[in-house]
Amino acid sequence: MFYSADTKEERRYKMSEEKTKYSILYVEDDYAVRENYVAYLKRFYDPVYEAANAEGAYEVYKSKKPDILIIDINLPGRSGIDFLREIRQFDHSTKAIMLTAMSDVDTLVSASELKLTKYLIKPISRGELRDVLELAVNEIINYTTYANRIIHIQDSFYWDQDKEKLIVDAKEVFLTRKERELLVLLFANANKVVKSEDIIFELWYDYDNSKIASLKTLVKTLRKKLPDDFVKNVFGIGYKIEV
Repeated sequence: MFYSADTKEERRYKMSEEKTKYSILYVEDDYAVRENYVAYLKRFYDPVYEAANAEGAYEVYKSKKPDILIIDINLPGRSGIDFLREIRQFDHSTKAIMLTAMSDVDTLVSASELKLTKYLIKPISRGELRDVLELAVNEIINYTTYANRIIHIQDSFYWDQDKEKLIVDAKEVFLTRKERELLVLLFANANKVVKSEDIIFELWYDYDNSKIASLKTLVKTLRKKLPDDFVKNVFGIGYKIEV
């Protein structure tokens, strides 16, 4: 539970009544604690989502795409670390704050791949919460370059532009060399029509009727690995994707 905000130090941390545009997912299995934190957070952030375990949190994450995660390390079933580790397989931009007991700190320190904004040791004061949320918001504002390199396609489909990987349900999808090259080209020209002849020259370095058939076959097989109608055929011209 929160400490009362009746000291000079706590009063210094009182938030503005104006809500921020950044969304939060708070994950905590203790109902009373979760409701206390969520009620407080809703005064300043909109929207605020909640979950009681890793499975429920992942469903909320997929459907709502919150900006900031606040996660208790000790959850029933899968731990908070396991939950965040799954997300970090394809998402390195969503900010994460871990709530932990003193005994868990060594575990968190060793898990550098989690890319935490910070971990907080329970019990947590409002001042501490204020500071770490401001830090997370500042990271979102000031460090968005890499976030823009992870493109959300639809549902659990993502494209990692730096690693040139297609991720579905937190797992990498196998792509042939030509499928990967085609996706790279389409994402580089997202929301624009790429002419068929330009694709052929880029992928095969020359143009003839056999390459037209090869391109159609390539698109057909690639579409099976993507959401329906993601790669659109612009009749008589070429192909496009919209993100």
